[in-house]
Amino acid sequence: MKISGDKFPAALAKGLGHIYLVSGDEPLLVNEAADAIRARARGEGFAERDLHVTERGFDWQALLAESRSLSLFAQRKILEIRMPTAAPGDQGAKVIADLAADPSPDTLVLVTTPKLDGRTLNSRWVSAIDKHGTVVQIWPMELARLPAWIRERLRRHGLQADASAAALLAERVEGNLLAAHQEIEKLALLMPKGAVTTEAVIEAVADSARFDVLQLGEAAMKGQTVRALRILEGLRGEGFEPPLVLWALNKDLQWIARAQALMRNGQSADSAMNALYVWRPRQPAMKLALQRLSPRAVRGLLLDAANVDRAIKGVVRTNVWTEFEALVARFAGTALGRAA
Repeated sequence: MKISGDKFPAALAKGLGHIYLVSGDEPLLVNEAADAIRARARGEGFAERDLHVTERGFDWQALLAESRSLSLFAQRKILEIRMPTAAPGDQGAKVIADLAADPSPDTLVLVTTPKLDGRTLNSRWVSAIDKHGTVVQIWPMELARLPAWIRERLRRHGLQADASAAALLAERVEGNLLAAHQEIEKLALLMPKGAVTTEAVIEAVADSARFDVLQLGEAAMKGQTVRALRILEGLRGEGFEPPLVLWALNKDLQWIARAQALMRNGQSADSAMNALYVWRPRQPAMKLALQRLSPRAVRGLLLDAANVDRAIKGVVRTNVWTEFEALVARFAGTALGRAA
């Protein structure tokens, strides 16, 4: 069965299939559809998840053998196949067709790819999924539909945008859904729940100083210790609240930790960041951090951030901004002494 992305949630609510193909050039929507499948599968007892990225030299026969095996604890599992291109080759096409035609009751197969062209849509492996499972086609968001999409996403954060405010945001992001996602997250952070007017959007977007808090993590990820500490001092001087500063640093650290986990499973840095919805302007700096920081170092930084949180809450008696200085410096690659 072929179905469009906007109709897929209703179809998924009716029941879970055994094999899905989600394709499209909108990473945000592709990942959200895949997330919905995973969530439904977990709710039906598919507790394990095996992720495979089909890069050059991928062993399709090993994947087929794994799909037929159960874990030591005989748990149902999600077998996820991420294809950077929609071209599995002859061997891959045969394996996917076999997975579709001869399903295991304890394995759910989820394949994600970029947009499929007409020739690929008629290929053997896609036709097999179409016959035995579900092909979810994610189409680009039409500009005319984007304001309504933005308003719905803002509502999820308790924000009610009027039509002109949503249109202004749609114009700002120029049809880029990942950019729209970024702007919505910024507004959710900066604004209280309630009405969002055009004037409020203009003020939030124009107030670039409010976004310096995001430049803090960017400088740290690039290893620019002096610049990062200068930004931190500026935020302090402008009266930024410590929880907001910590939120920005923590978000980058969490992204890095999750990206490293995906990279250990075979994904490239770029595909890992896209899977996690990392804002595109942020990706070059984060890529440098992924190259520089080990998983152990990131775990240490997250513990340091937790210590700053305790200082903010008054659990430990110390100077919060001194703790911030030590955290930011270590994030950038320079060891400063911890505050006494």
